[in-house]
Amino acid sequence: MSKTDKISIKWKGRKIIMRLIKKVTAVSMASCMALSLAACGSSTSETTTAAAAEATEAAGDSSEAADAESTEAAAESTEAAASGEVANKDKPLVWFNRQPSNSSTGELDMTALNFNANTYYVGFDANQGAELQGTMVKDYIEANIDTIDRNGDGIIGYVLAIGDIGHNDSIARTRGVRNALGTAVEANGETDSTPVGTNTDGTSTIVKDGSLEVNGTTYTVRELASQEMKNSAGATWDAATAGNAINTWSASFGDSIDVVVSNNDGMGMSMFNAWSKDQGVPTFGYDANSDAVAAIAEGYGGTISQHADVQAYLTLRVLRNALDGVDINTGISVADEAGNVLSENEYVYNEEERSYYALNVAVTAENYQDYLDSTVTFAPVSNQLDAAEHPTKKVWLNIYNAADNFLSATYQPLLQKYDDLLNLEVEYIGGDGQTESNITNRLGNPSQYDAFAINMVKTDNAASYTGLLSQ
Repeated sequence: MSKTDKISIKWKGRKIIMRLIKKVTAVSMASCMALSLAACGSSTSETTTAAAAEATEAAGDSSEAADAESTEAAAESTEAAASGEVANKDKPLVWFNRQPSNSSTGELDMTALNFNANTYYVGFDANQGAELQGTMVKDYIEANIDTIDRNGDGIIGYVLAIGDIGHNDSIARTRGVRNALGTAVEANGETDSTPVGTNTDGTSTIVKDGSLEVNGTTYTVRELASQEMKNSAGATWDAATAGNAINTWSASFGDSIDVVVSNNDGMGMSMFNAWSKDQGVPTFGYDANSDAVAAIAEGYGGTISQHADVQAYLTLRVLRNALDGVDINTGISVADEAGNVLSENEYVYNEEERSYYALNVAVTAENYQDYLDSTVTFAPVSNQLDAAEHPTKKVWLNIYNAADNFLSATYQPLLQKYDDLLNLEVEYIGGDGQTESNITNRLGNPSQYDAFAINMVKTDNAASYTGLLSQ
């Protein structure tokens, strides 16, 4: 109903009510006159008839006024429903890449994951990927055992760049490498993921010396050094810090370093370019960033694809489905009308955790050419949705650190391709990697958005965002 129609109905109702008041007054006066005449003995039939007619007309006008007011109320109700007004706390929300959790224990923040009926997490299977990375490193050592022990001391020494000691993915990757290489030590029922600092003599209590038997010879495997790559401003997963670390380590015990391992490719490539490339030391990362995949041809040992193309799709597809009011798995496990669908080999869904996890793939010298461009959308879910059936909606999405190599160079370009395919108008916000306020200060008016996709600086800080949406 148009605004003009609504005003017309309202004006008509008011006119009828004014007529009603006048006629009720007239009826009252006529009644009084009739009673007065009756008291004087005069004839009252004509007067009584007139009064009855006035009363009947007034009753009719009263009904018409009520109908007009009812129509006006219905119009207002329809207009409100058509506007699609939804409280911010009830709008679809996807946490991505950084799962709400306790940074000390890794326990999931189920309050954040159940913020409302349309809240989910999208990431990747951290444990499966971590195990895959550890196995990839171990397999490489065994396949190249004749040349990998650079100083011939019988000790396969490795250094490890840790991204964020409080991040579940970083914790899992550190554990995955230590478990695979036999250097893990248990703490509180799980593999200790604490950085060792320097451990060239093998006396650390955080890790232990592992052993590998290859071709009848037993080799010692030792974690020579590891640290969290946090810069002076507090930003974690910092590539420059990793580059500085490898220069420091190599200056002290470079001949003992046989393998370099990193929790991600950003740090891995920094160490590769700063030292290990020229020394011919294999370096292993995680994320399958384009530069890291290309570097495999130059000696980079390998990386793990966390199927960023699938993650980016899921991040926006879950929001699209919630906004459309359709089954949440439309275009995911069940094909949509455009033919978009994923297979069970590409993701898993944990209903209890309300989380979608993309599955990981090892990228090595054998298959790296298939992963050279990490910003290509995944073909099975690259079909355009009909704009008439899926009208444009506005989404607020942030990246915790605009300088993060994986999120900025791989994930966001993928998101920007999928937002077109899914008819979503996304506002991208890049943080400084240090504080939540740098991001939340730019969410001043949540009401202008239909949905939200949030990538926290710290996994503990979900309340910084849900608090804003609950106001």
